[in-house]
Amino acid sequence: MSTFLAIIHVLVCLFLILVVLLQQGRGGGLGSAFGGASQQVFGGRGAGNFMTRLTWGCAMVFILTSVTLACLSSSGDRSLKARQGQTTGQH
Repeated sequence: MSTFLAIIHVLVCLFLILVVLLQQGRGGGLGSAFGGASQQVFGGRGAGNFMTRLTWGCAMVFILTSVTLACLSSSGDRSLKARQGQTTGQH
C-alpha cells in the first residue's frame, strides 16, 4: 500500500508543479508563453477559478498522501521497536 501511495504522491507532486506553473501571475507566467490563443484558455475569471480550484485540489491530495505516508512510516518504526524489545527481553 505504501508503494501505491508513494506513486500517487509523486504523480500529484508533478501535476501540482505543472498546474502552478501554468497559472497566470503578475508577470504573465507560463500561460502567456504559449501565444495569444492560450491567453483565452488560461486567462479570464472562469479559467482562473478553475486553475485555483485545481491547485487547491492537488495540494489537498498532496498533503493527505504526505501525512498518510508519514503515519505508515512511523507505524513501521513502532512495530520494529516492539520486535526488538521482545527479542532482547525489554519492554
